[in-house]
Amino acid sequence: MSTSSTAPSGTTSDDRLSGQAVLDDLVTLLDLEQLEVNLFRGVSPAHRPTRVFGGQVAGQALVAAGRTVPDDREVHSLHAYFIRPGDPSVPIVYEAERVRDGRSFTTRRVMAIQHGEAIFSLSASFQQRQDGLEHSEPGPVGVPAPDSLPTIGERVAAGNQSGWLDKIPRPIDMRFVDEPAWTPGRVGSDDPVRVWMRADGTLSDDKLLHVCMLTYASDLTLLGSVIARHDLGSTGVQMASLDHAMWFHRPFRADEWLLYTCYSPTASGSRGLATGTFTTQDGTLIATTVQEGLVRLPR
Repeated sequence: MSTSSTAPSGTTSDDRLSGQAVLDDLVTLLDLEQLEVNLFRGVSPAHRPTRVFGGQVAGQALVAAGRTVPDDREVHSLHAYFIRPGDPSVPIVYEAERVRDGRSFTTRRVMAIQHGEAIFSLSASFQQRQDGLEHSEPGPVGVPAPDSLPTIGERVAAGNQSGWLDKIPRPIDMRFVDEPAWTPGRVGSDDPVRVWMRADGTLSDDKLLHVCMLTYASDLTLLGSVIARHDLGSTGVQMASLDHAMWFHRPFRADEWLLYTCYSPTASGSRGLATGTFTTQDGTLIATTVQEGLVRLPR
């Protein structure tokens, strides 16, 4: 999809950076090419940032794992390490290892490889659907509805957000409840970062696709909750994901609004820890995330 400054008649610059066509591009990105029984290949977006986005490689690795698992088993957890920066100019090869096929659980490991070296590793567990105990903490209360909050494009147009956001595709519709961590002049706060998210269009009913889409989206704002606790102004902070874990508690659709509540309990040694929860509009907890990342101040 074009990202030039000249929009077709009847559209705006923001229209070309979001919406169904941009979401379809992401779905295509997650649809890996199968090279062999346990070997897959993925590519990066045409706009090519300086390194592969962590959510992309995590989502693609989960697709590789899921392609080796029976359809009656769904992802319930993943644990991953970001080993080296990914090169967006070349394909990524994903090698899946069939660790265990049990009666109820299936375990897979996936290694992402570029230039002959591992850049990312993922372990994922799949479970056959079962009934059992049910309880959940209540969801956040008093949160504004997503439709009442500005889009990223509207924030950029208002001139109070980072300009680079106006140059990259946005397949995930994000509505921040409060000022994002990267807002110029934002004052640090101990409050969590809360953002409504949904795929910016309609997805198929493929359950694995929805889980992979949420895995992709989970890396967009989680580490930002670390710097949100500090008054950094326009200071250039180097941030990179080190590891990432997710637990999927209940069925959901990634193309419906989910509230992502992100909070950083601690930071030290140029590393920050961030936790997150995804809840539906009716307050149902559907997923939990934890991530540690590099958070390095400029010298």
